[in-house]
Amino acid sequence: MLKKYWKKIGMLILIIACVFNVMNKLVHKLSLNKEMLQSAQYVYNEKNTNTQK
Repeated sequence: MLKKYWKKIGMLILIIACVFNVMNKLVHKLSLNKEMLQSAQYVYNEKNTNTQK
């Protein structure tokens, strides 16, 4: 039986894995505002450390 349906079973597993991956990325995604603030803080800190050297 498994021999007959292996393609369908494989596709089902692949689809479930893709849906899980997309949902995981959506749940753990940082908001654009937080990402921009963190980037600005990083650049500011890097400029300060470079000027102090």
